[in-house]
Amino acid sequence: MEYDASAIGSVIRQQRKLRNMSQEVLSGLAGIARTHLTMIETGSKQANFETLWKIALALDMRPCKLVEEIEIYMLSNRDQKHG
Repeated sequence: MEYDASAIGSVIRQQRKLRNMSQEVLSGLAGIARTHLTMIETGSKQANFETLWKIALALDMRPCKLVEEIEIYMLSNRDQKHG
């Protein structure tokens, strides 16, 4: 499976919206700038492991669960592309 940088942002955005959280609230809970979160969600900036950890906890998720959701998303998109 190839790495898909945009998948991380898509999953974070999806999880944030499932919880009815704004970028302002999530970034505040994670201790990162809202602009940083925006760039992660749009795929224009890569999140390092520490940032992913903080975001996962702010989403009330275990970090491994966030990574699992990203993997599921990537597999789903791969399957759709290769139909």
